Amino acid sequence: MSHATHHPEDRSAAFTGLIVGAVALAIMCFTIVKLTNAKFASHAKPAAEASK
Repeated sequence: MSHATHHPEDRSAAFTGLIVGAVALAIMCFTIVKLTNAKFASHAKPAAEASK
């Protein structure tokens, strides 16, 4: 089994990838929620809420 040598630039690249990945996931989740809400916004409300 070989041992990997660690380089300082590896750590900064890893943190950059972590941050960029987290931001990308957050943007995708936010977009999916907004699109889903927009799709179902035009659906009729249930009768129980309409009679109030």
